[in-house]
Amino acid sequence: MAGEEGEGKPREPTVGWRGRLEDQWLRIKEHAETYPYVWASYILVYGGIGAYLTWRWRKLRRTEDRVRALQERLRKLVDDENSAAGLPGPSGGAPPSTPSPPPPPPSSGQ
Repeated sequence: MAGEEGEGKPREPTVGWRGRLEDQWLRIKEHAETYPYVWASYILVYGGIGAYLTWRWRKLRRTEDRVRALQERLRKLVDDENSAAGLPGPSGGAPPSTPSPPPPPPSSGQ
């Protein structure tokens, strides 16, 4: 066992970001080998959260796609009804006019 690294003598510090990254990787690897149950619980918890968020995100996207399709069908139906009635639709012709406010009530002259 005299040939194993890290036994009895400290590691030489490495220079640069790559060396620091390798050192950090070795520390994480050593910790994972020492405490596998801790890392298994991390994977289980955070993996479960990730799977749940992915599922909700995809469900939201599908719902939005369905709403867009229904809005497009409704828009098409309204355009078809307006063209059959001879009215300009919102996608063509003049813009819809806003109704004017009602006139004020007559005032009593005292």
